[in-house]
Formats: sequence, structure tokens, C-alpha cells
Amino acid sequence: MRIAMLADIHANREAFEACLRDVEARDVDQIVLLGDYVGYGADPEWVVDRVMQLVDRGARAVLGNHDNGVSDPSETMSADAEVAMAWTRGQLGPRARAFLDALPMRVEEDGRLFVHANVHADRSWLYVDGGPRARKAIDEGGAQVVFCGHVHVPLLYGVTATDKLVSFRPVMGAPVPLPRHRRWLGVLGSVGQPRDGNTAACYSILDTDDNEVVWLRVPYDVEAAAKKVEHHGLPQGLAERLRKGR
Repeated sequence: MRIAMLADIHANREAFEACLRDVEARDVDQIVLLGDYVGYGADPEWVVDRVMQLVDRGARAVLGNHDNGVSDPSETMSADAEVAMAWTRGQLGPRARAFLDALPMRVEEDGRLFVHANVHADRSWLYVDGGPRARKAIDEGGAQVVFCGHVHVPLLYGVTATDKLVSFRPVMGAPVPLPRHRRWLGVLGSVGQPRDGNTAACYSILDTDDNEVVWLRVPYDVEAAAKKVEHHGLPQGLAERLRKGR
């Protein structure tokens, strides 16, 4: 089975559409969406509606911190994110809000765990930003392989036969084997707001038959997405992040 995994769409219609077109061309059996469908970008209603359509057709989806922030004003965010979230709340209708409110924190199946940020079913939204947190997620996730988003930078962590944690930045388009006798944590890149210096959208495909994962980059109309952010009066920095991939 081939599973497409998309995280951190952040209301970026142009990036999401480009990734979904790429998914359709790659003979994928399942789609898993790892949260943060809204926030930062200019098309929250469209993106949530598209996510709902995918879920209706069998996709799995989990809650992200920005999705939680729609109904929870206590969610801690940066100043620009707070401005975007206040605007986003005014864009979403009751159906979209109810959908986000009902999303689970995690999806588990056949030794795989999918979360937005944290392997625990809480809302601390910890970043897997280094070895200690990655090791904690691997040890406490209870799965052979864990996938998360939230960081916006593609990374892969694994535990060796001698119980050491190793990590590396995956090469885009190059499948990485995930031997079943080891445990893994894959950090997905971001569809809608990459932060690794590459402006192209990023998503991943897990092949459960060959037991390998590949990170993919999909070019999209970055300038169109950035100009929408500016048109709606959202913080200029959010438009520039798209243009710079930072």
C-alpha cells in the first residue's frame, strides 16, 4: 500500500492543489493528513472543505495546533500567527469549525502512528526539534514508525541495532528504506509554508510493501499565494515566508 502524507497546509490553496495533483499521478492508495489545515494562508475555507471531501472518500486526518486555535483562543502563537488566526476565524463557517473540532489527535494503524506534533494525546504541541525529543517520541509512541509534521523541515530519525539515535536530512525524491527491525520517526515537510529554504511544497509517500518512504517537492505558484496573503491584509511577513521558503 502506498500512503501519501501531507502536513502543514496552512490555508495555501495553490500548494495544496499542486500536491494533490501530484498525488493523483503517483498511484496512491491512501491519504493521511497530519494537521494544520488553516493559519497563515489566505484560503482557509477552501482548504478545510477540500480536506473534508478527502476524508469523506476515505482519507484520515488529525488535528493540528492551528486547527485547534480556531475554537481555542488560548492557543499560544506568534504575533503574525495570532493576526492570521483572528482573520481565519471570521472566514470559517459552522460546518468547517465542527469538522476541525471533531478531529482526533492521532491515527494508528498496523504499527504506524500519525500525529501532528506530539505522540501523546494532549495539546502541548511540542516540536521534534532535536535528538532528545525525537528519541522520546520513538520510545513513547508505541509504533514501529511514527510520522509527524509541525516542524516544517523534512527529517528522519532512527534507532540503530545498538540502540543509538541517528538522524539525517532526506534527499528529495530518493526513497529511504525503513527496516522493520528498527524504529523510526519521520518529520514531514510542509505543504503550505516550507521553512527549509526551498519554496516548493513538500509531502511524503510511504510504501508499506517495500517499507520505504520518500519526500517529494512540488513547485507551485508561490507568488499567487503570497499576493493573496497581501490582498487580505494579513501580515507581510507571512507573504515573504512563502517567497523565501523560510
